Amino acid sequence: MGLEHRRRASLALALNFVALAFAVSAVTTSYWCEGTRKVAKPFCTGPPVKEKQMFCIRFNSSNLNDSRQVQYIFETGEEKFIMRKFHTGIFFSCEQAVDMNGFDCRSFAEIAPEHQRGVLWLCVVAESLYLSLLFIGGALMILEQCPCFSIMNKLKLSAFAAMCTALSGLCGMVAHMMFTTIFHLAVSMGPEDWRPKTWDYSWSYALAWCSFGTCMGSAVTTLNRYTKTIIEFKYKRHNIEKNLLIKQKMMELGLPEQMWDVYLTTEPADAEVPSEQLVNGHKPSTGTPCEFQEVDGVPEQQGEAYC
Repeated sequence: MGLEHRRRASLALALNFVALAFAVSAVTTSYWCEGTRKVAKPFCTGPPVKEKQMFCIRFNSSNLNDSRQVQYIFETGEEKFIMRKFHTGIFFSCEQAVDMNGFDCRSFAEIAPEHQRGVLWLCVVAESLYLSLLFIGGALMILEQCPCFSIMNKLKLSAFAAMCTALSGLCGMVAHMMFTTIFHLAVSMGPEDWRPKTWDYSWSYALAWCSFGTCMGSAVTTLNRYTKTIIEFKYKRHNIEKNLLIKQKMMELGLPEQMWDVYLTTEPADAEVPSEQLVNGHKPSTGTPCEFQEVDGVPEQQGEAYC
């Protein structure tokens, strides 16, 4: 039984650490959502090149300062636009640079609608509570395995660990849903120079929900272990009270003390039913005639007796 308890404790602690690692990785990265934006190509700058540049528009003449020449732009229709990738997290939103090399990042608070930024700050607070409570729950699980605590103190630590882990999971779920809400608002009501053409959730968002799942798994495992321990204590207490009641009844019947061990040394659920029942506290006869010795020529008992 002790080995099973240790296995459950190790499983809950491992799930807690996995959830914490996933949560930190998700919060510190900006790949919750990613997609593309359709923007007009900027004019090319710098000296002309032989190869056509796909990310900018160049005039048909190299003399850009001669206003007497007519400049022609050959890009028409969709050729005048480029698709720039972007990815967004809770804190930052990054978009491909003009030359399509690298990313330029800015705060996501600048992109969120001004009248909805309170939802974003609530999301940040909820994520902070999620990480804090998850860490506290893991710390309590580690303290619970310390041999210097009594059984009752370990039960208290287990209860607090389960409560902190479950509360952290609820905070994480609220934070993830808040981010989804504020991102949808930014897509529909955000600045024109940011609104995406296509977008989808990315790997950081998946990590965040995996963290929530493992967090709730850790909370359920800890709570299950706590509940099972309480039930075992109640069962043992019930058996002790039942044994004491049986002992008291035996004492009232005046049975010898040697008979107590028959009922008290074995668990009531596991105790075997005696093959021979006692009759008035004595063993019944087996049907075998007993031999009596004569005392002064008179037997000890008259009549036929069986042992």
